Amino acid sequence: MTLLFLRCAGTLELKHNGDWRPVMGRGWTLKEANVVYSVRLVDGTSLCSGRLEVKSDQSNQWWSSVCEDDFDQQDAEVVCRELGCGAPSVLQGALYGEVEAPMWTKEFQCGGHESALLDCRSSGSARNTCSPGKAVGLTCSESEEDRLVGGDSRCAGTVELKHNGDWRPVGGFGWTLKEANVVCRNLDCGSAVSVGEREESSDRPVWGIYSNCVQSGSSLRECATSRSSFYILNLTCSG
Repeated sequence: MTLLFLRCAGTLELKHNGDWRPVMGRGWTLKEANVVYSVRLVDGTSLCSGRLEVKSDQSNQWWSSVCEDDFDQQDAEVVCRELGCGAPSVLQGALYGEVEAPMWTKEFQCGGHESALLDCRSSGSARNTCSPGKAVGLTCSESEEDRLVGGDSRCAGTVELKHNGDWRPVGGFGWTLKEANVVCRNLDCGSAVSVGEREESSDRPVWGIYSNCVQSGSSLRECATSRSSFYILNLTCSG
């Protein structure tokens, strides 16, 4: 996974394959520097932990704290995904400090499959206060090597693998429910219900993973080879 370490000023550093290094940005302008983020976790130990803050208007500098009463596990799944982190591991009020003004006034109503928190539906009513100990504190796992996208839930869809910092669909050669169970277990999604291939309209880069490699006990990342294919793997888990 590629992570940007962002505060408000200083040298830009990039984390790649676990190694932090300064960035050489030849030809950069304000356009490249003006990366837009709508969520962040602050006062934690990494990009993937901290008190949740949301910015809905990129034209101003204000970030809003979120009250725990307006946020649940499905919302947390979306935030962790948006930040490029793994699944939520801890969701606890005031774990990283109390609510600071301004405060987010709407309840998030995510389904858990959205790619960004601001893509989720929100309540029509507004909240004006938040009790002590209720600021959303969230810890996501630091990395995630596989995911399911484009399905009806986070436990169904196209299998994608992150390898060498690059997310690609998986081309699964000879996969059965046995191999698919590895993905479902990784995602805490129960067991595999169905697995199959979808034909694409054109050849595309995939991570090719043969079933015999998975059966040997190697991780998906260890089994992945760079290939091109018309066929990508889809599966559904029970969770």
